Amino acid sequence: MGIVDVVSTLMQVPVLLKLKKAMVPKPDETTDCFGARVEANAEKFGHRSAIVFEGTEVTWAEFNALANQYAHQLQTEGITRGDTVSVIMENRIEFLAILVGLNKLGAVAGLINTNLRGRPLSHCITITHSKACIFGSELSHALEEVKSELTLVEGQDYFVVPDSSPDHRNTPLPNWAKNLSEFDDESSKDNPVSTGDITIAETALYIFTSGTTGLPKAAVLSNRRYLGAGDMSAVAGLKISEKDRIYLCLPLYHGTGLMVGAGAAISSGASMFIRRKFSVSKFLPEVRQYNCTAFIYIGELCRYLANSPADPQDNKNPLRTMLGNGLRPDVWLDFKQRFGIKRIAEFYGASEGNVSFANLLNKDCTVGMTASEVTLVQYDVHADEIIRDDKGFCIPVADGEPGLLLGKITGRAVFEGYTDPEATEKKVIRNALEQGDAWFNSGDLMQTVKVGFTLGYPHYQFVDRVGDTFRWKSENVSTNEVGEIINGFHEVKFCNIYGVEIPGADGKAGMAAITLNEDVATLDLKAFAAFVKKELPAYAVPVFLRLQEAIDVTGTFKMVKGDLRKEAYFIDQFTDPVFVVKSGETEYSLLDTDYVETIRAGAACL
Repeated sequence: MGIVDVVSTLMQVPVLLKLKKAMVPKPDETTDCFGARVEANAEKFGHRSAIVFEGTEVTWAEFNALANQYAHQLQTEGITRGDTVSVIMENRIEFLAILVGLNKLGAVAGLINTNLRGRPLSHCITITHSKACIFGSELSHALEEVKSELTLVEGQDYFVVPDSSPDHRNTPLPNWAKNLSEFDDESSKDNPVSTGDITIAETALYIFTSGTTGLPKAAVLSNRRYLGAGDMSAVAGLKISEKDRIYLCLPLYHGTGLMVGAGAAISSGASMFIRRKFSVSKFLPEVRQYNCTAFIYIGELCRYLANSPADPQDNKNPLRTMLGNGLRPDVWLDFKQRFGIKRIAEFYGASEGNVSFANLLNKDCTVGMTASEVTLVQYDVHADEIIRDDKGFCIPVADGEPGLLLGKITGRAVFEGYTDPEATEKKVIRNALEQGDAWFNSGDLMQTVKVGFTLGYPHYQFVDRVGDTFRWKSENVSTNEVGEIINGFHEVKFCNIYGVEIPGADGKAGMAAITLNEDVATLDLKAFAAFVKKELPAYAVPVFLRLQEAIDVTGTFKMVKGDLRKEAYFIDQFTDPVFVVKSGETEYSLLDTDYVETIRAGAACL
């Protein structure tokens, strides 16, 4: 522990005190919402830039006026306080304006992953009891495929927002949806009177998460949690003001992009540079051109950038601070040095969870500290279950040892859960350390780490996902959800889904161990590939298939994954045939030893 470390840590204290003051619990009836925060920015920073997107720039006053037009238009269409409206659209100004407009009315926006198609898409609209669906014209085909399965009325409950990009500018709008951007004369640019009545306890958003079972679940997000995340990000994470600009290329239907990215801008008045999708080659040129001082990241993006050809001038850019999650220790220090980053505020937290961590002291290779009451308990990874003592209680791990993270559920640390009460209860561990207690099961292994002087707060490091969920292509993949769908293929008897490590990649690639029906000699790989491509989002399609004569199960008929994860795609360890979707291909081919070595070398780019 050096003097420089102590001094740099003590310099963070004023900001932490400011954050502590901002995060003092407020009564449920307190009126505040992110729509109201946008109105405040329009009043205070009206002339300043709010969003830069594809050659268009809007000020906070202009952005607020657009959100007001959407609010008044939707109110005319019958949307009122408490109604849920599904929204599916690529990153663009209109997407954020619609969310703000809905929030001003007290309506709930159901944020749908733009990769979803078929049954998962219709499920997300249905499960939230959506009164209407707003979609970008760039995704008309996705809604066209499922609208017959929905109870929404064509020409009445569907609203399309035209996409002015070159790829979609001339695409005809569907005749079964109203053009939401054709504002009526009554669509005033004035602030709706309803905004001032919205409380922090009211539900603002549903963010879908792939949990441990079933189709995507709608995590409940209140105004309180959204504003808290935005305040934390702006004040103590990024440490930004209205003079900064955030580079934001993550999907805005996810919590990281919307809560800590757009939320930080809404909290501080900072500007946002928004991209539809991340581009390695355009990252630094755009950061320099638009003078972006902050960056919202996920670890996968950082790895892509770190693996790109280096240039001695990479550190000559305006970036000084970044906030996100999933930046691995093997990338962290090199990335920080190469791109000249002074501050990395790594955080950890689930959209639906009641616990979060943040690296607010600017330490390296840690998700930081937490103000929540947490415990790490022993977990048998092979058996996929919590280890308990002879009294039935969980067993805390020693310092520095990995354990399953649990967050205590209290009146101040509420688990808002999902729209499905049964799904919510499955994430709760009761009687964990004593009779009558209740803890949120994060599903993640964490460990404490030593990072120097920390003001007495223990710091943590993410270790791995456990159980029936893994992460791939920056998305959570539910093994049970994928398994249920693959079991619907007519040649499959059983399948066991799990994630396997890929050198040089963040997250785990999906692998399916499949047993065929007795009357099926060989799997029709072409038909199977077409089936999973149609029924699953691209990130959830298994990269590997392992054909087995029988699925291994426990005495309680729970499928065993431990040995399968360990053996992965290493075909020298077993005799079952394995098939893989190679980089740039769309169908499965037999995996051979040469390609296994390509994967081992980190050159497969899966």
